[in-house]
Formats: sequence, structure tokens, C-alpha cells
Amino acid sequence: MSLFGSSNFGLPRLKPLSSKRSHIVSVLDIGSTKVVCMIGRLTPREESEILPGRTHKIDVIGIGHQRSRGIKTGVIADLDAVESVIRLAVDAAERMAGLTVDSLIVNVSAGRLASDVYTATIDLGGQEVEASDLRKVLTSACQQSQRQDRAILHSLPTGFSLDGERGIRDPLAMYGDVLGVDMHVVTAENAALKNLELSVNRAHLSVEGMVATPYASGLAALVDDEVELGCAAIDMGGGTTTISVFAEGKLVHTDAVGLGGHHVTTDLARGLSTRIEDAERLKVVHASALMNSADDRDLISVPPIGEDDRDQPTQVPRALVSRIVRARIEETLELIRDRIQRSGFSPIVGKRVVLTGGASQLTGLPEAARRILARNVRIGRPLGVSGLPTAAKGPAFSTAVGLMIYPQVAENETHAAQGGLLSSLGGNNSRFARVGQWLKESF
Repeated sequence: MSLFGSSNFGLPRLKPLSSKRSHIVSVLDIGSTKVVCMIGRLTPREESEILPGRTHKIDVIGIGHQRSRGIKTGVIADLDAVESVIRLAVDAAERMAGLTVDSLIVNVSAGRLASDVYTATIDLGGQEVEASDLRKVLTSACQQSQRQDRAILHSLPTGFSLDGERGIRDPLAMYGDVLGVDMHVVTAENAALKNLELSVNRAHLSVEGMVATPYASGLAALVDDEVELGCAAIDMGGGTTTISVFAEGKLVHTDAVGLGGHHVTTDLARGLSTRIEDAERLKVVHASALMNSADDRDLISVPPIGEDDRDQPTQVPRALVSRIVRARIEETLELIRDRIQRSGFSPIVGKRVVLTGGASQLTGLPEAARRILARNVRIGRPLGVSGLPTAAKGPAFSTAVGLMIYPQVAENETHAAQGGLLSSLGGNNSRFARVGQWLKESF
């Protein structure tokens, strides 16, 4: 189903997984640095202590990744370039898995992701809470979040209250006078989502569901205790850095800033007047986010920009490289610190922060983050998935793995197809009518 197919703009919604059978799931992580396609087999599994929310075991049977073209800070700048990169990545994954893909779960970093909490209450009149009451209060919370220019990516009830008593996880069959719900709603601009879907459609594929990048990377990189007790996952990508906050097992806040590892590389290329690819190599091999007294004595050679053979590489102290890198890294981390502070979720995050994403691999980054964020920091690699090649086990692949995990938690969300949420907004005036046409049963 295309976003362009009807005047009603409805995002594709995932069908809940059957806990009884195996599924093949295909995902596409469209990033500023690389585009990754993963195909996985999800097999039902026993409840386990370690990752209790996971109903299925994930085996990656195909993976393909390509260097991004046509994407700047998470935004599609050139449809043709993005389309060809998607085709190449999907093609490689299909060949490895030995099957063809027609629809994919895709991540969203662009579109100015916004995270809001809406509260709604309904009167129970002292009766017990029935399923219809839950639906009513959820619908009411969701209706508050309707905006013409934005679409809802995720809507998650983060907690219920009965007669003002908060923190109730499941009020069904309990008695009370007033039932309340807090609904965490993640939205993005329609135009960005349309362009994202268009680039996938042009590669003759359809979008099966869209997931905010911070949600996906948090699902992959956080362990259960962190999700339960409160933790922030910070995904440092090439073009964007996204933040997700989890507490009591749920996603409670997301945010994104348009700074990433690529900005560090361009700073180096400008500061040392060298080519982007040479700057990238210098960053990976020599740069550090930490001060080091030996850096002033170490000289490293910087290849010149020109094609002229007479141009000799210049020698610069390693300290200069690190200084350029540190300035941008500190700016990014300070921005994240301020965003967490401003969000009001700082107390929930507590002392726990997990860094993930490709740019988190910079030498000395955890130490710099510990200092600036004043919290415990660890590097998070994708968890709970087998069959990943060694190259894909690092933090750079967290988003792709998180998209694989997402179908198992998709049913925690409340959308139109589950009992009439938003459907009361029908009629031609609403572009959100019929949000969530269920997708065909078999992928």
C-alpha cells in the first residue's frame, strides 16, 4: 500500500507476529553513511530470563550493505542515488539468503522526530475497567496528537492511572471512578516519510512498517535491566545522533540532532585541507576524543588534496587531529546532555547511558561522554541475534538489528487497526483516516 495510493495518508503498520510460527523478516536501515539490508528468520522460542520481551529467536540469513549516496544528515537529497544503493544492498542480502524480498521494515531518522506525551481520562462511574474503556481512553489520548503535517510513527501507552493513582501497568478488571492513560507519541513530518517510501518504492519494494531510528537502536543495544530501570541509548550515526529513553520496559522519549561522525570527518578535511576519504582514514586510525601529552610529539602525514605529483604530504602533530575531532565531539555530547536535561527525563535516565552507532567507535569516546554527560557510559553492540558476520557485530549495526527485533514489540502499540483507534476521525477531511491497513499475512 503506497502513501500516494489514496488521499488518506496512513502509515503501513506491522501485523503482530504469531508466537506459534516462524517468520521471515526483512529490514532496511537507510543511514547517512551506509544502507543495510538484513533478512532474518524469526523462530518462536521459550520465555527466557535474559530478554523477556522477545518471543522469537532471530537468525540473520542474509545481509547486504552499501556506502550511502544521496543522503545528507539522514535526509534524502537525491532519489536516484538512494534508489540504486537500496537495490544493491537488498540484492546482496537476497543472494545470501537465497530468497527474494518484496517488503521491508524501514527506519526513520529524518522528518524532525518529535516525542510528546498526551494524557486522557474517562469516567468509569465506579465500575470495573473493560476492554472498551481501555480503547476509549487510548483513542482519546491519540486524538490529541493529530496534526495535518505530521504522521504518527509510534503510540505507546506508558502508564495508566486509576482515581489519580499512577503507575498501574494493566488496569483491566480493576475498579475505579476515573481511568487515565499517558500516551507517548512519536511523530515525523509527512513529507520526509513520503520521500523515504518513494525511494523504497522506486526500487520495486514496499514499506511494511516504519520505525524511528532511536527506538530501533535502543531495542538492539540495551539489556533488560537498563530498559526496566531507566536508561538512555544514544545512537551516534554518520549524519544524525538520536536519543531514546526507556523506562519500565517501554520507550518513553525520543529525540534527534543533526550532528554525527561525518561532521567530524568534514571538520578534519577542512582543517587539514585533505580529501574526505583521507580525513575519514585519519579519524579512524589516529584521532582520539581524549587529551594525550604524547600527541604533540607524534607527527602524522596528511595526503594533499591536489592531483599534482609534486605535492608532498604535510606532517602535522597528532594533537592537531585530536583537537579538531574533540571540538566537534564535545559540541555533540553537550548538545545531547542539554537535550536530555530539557526533555525532563533526566531523572529517569539516572546514571545509565549506552552509546551505539558507528561514530561511537571513536577512540576515547566513552571517556569523553562520561565526563560531559556525568553518567556511566558503555558502548552497546547489537544483542540477541545469531548469524551476524563479524563485521556486522559492532555498534554500527544496532539500528538494523533493532528493526529485526521490532516486530516482537510492535503489538505494544495502539493504532487504528486494533479496535478502532483513530477510525473515529474518518471522512475525507482526515488524512489519518484508515491509518494502518493490515498488510498481507505472509511476507
